[in-house]
Amino acid sequence: MLDQLDDVQDGAQAGAHPLFRDVPDSVAFRKLRKRLLRETRETIARHAMARPGARWLVGISGGKDSYILLSLLLDLQWRGLLPVDLLACNLDQGQPGFPKHVLPDFLTANGIAHRIEYRDTYSVVKEKVPAGSTYCALCSRLRRGNLYRIAREEGCEALVLGHHRDDSLETFFLNLFHGAKLAAMPPKLLNDEGDMLVLRPLIACAEDDIARFAAAMRFPIIPCDLCGSQDGLQRNAMKAFLADMERSHPGRRETIAKALGNINPSHLLDPRQFDFAALVPKPKEPS
Repeated sequence: MLDQLDDVQDGAQAGAHPLFRDVPDSVAFRKLRKRLLRETRETIARHAMARPGARWLVGISGGKDSYILLSLLLDLQWRGLLPVDLLACNLDQGQPGFPKHVLPDFLTANGIAHRIEYRDTYSVVKEKVPAGSTYCALCSRLRRGNLYRIAREEGCEALVLGHHRDDSLETFFLNLFHGAKLAAMPPKLLNDEGDMLVLRPLIACAEDDIARFAAAMRFPIIPCDLCGSQDGLQRNAMKAFLADMERSHPGRRETIAKALGNINPSHLLDPRQFDFAALVPKPKEPS
């Protein structure tokens, strides 16, 4: 089925999803689009994400990652490579100055099924989090809880998020340096209630590729003023750490990402993951 990606052409070609009707007609863009489609499709297949006939709620915040997630899923669906129903959803969290018209206008103009939900979690976060502390954890929990609720109301079996390879690497090093554990962002997980999947089809895609693709597609990006207004977040420090490592050793991000899928529990230190007690030498044979 991945061979069907070999016919990636410009968006003016008959059969392209409306999102791709006015994309750059260049070899570089076609290669970038094909690479992102292939990585996304391989992730979906490798982790058994797509159940034919299922319905997915695709979270779209207005940032580059969620735009790319939605566009690639729609592209795969258009090509017959993703046999699920997609519903885009934006949770308007009540941030001051949030341009409420941007996403509804964009989604409607491109014929994309969607739901816009308003919940003032901004005020809750500002009230509950002490001055100088980071908003991300509480903001994320409130957003996730509302998205689960919406997914249930819409009959969706999965919430689909736009986290990419670099998000996963940053999470891995945050857990390593600050949480004393080896854990990253999984491509697929079951929520605590056991009734909803969380999927991350872009988990193998590089952030640089996503940024270049978003710029070429000219998506109307909406910045996050709530979290973006805070300096010195630990995640930003991890991003800078990875960027420095990549400059000194090009390709290191890709290598570390591959390592997250190539784990050897017997060479770590956790007896919950490997039965060290069962390791005993064979009896010596009589001479």
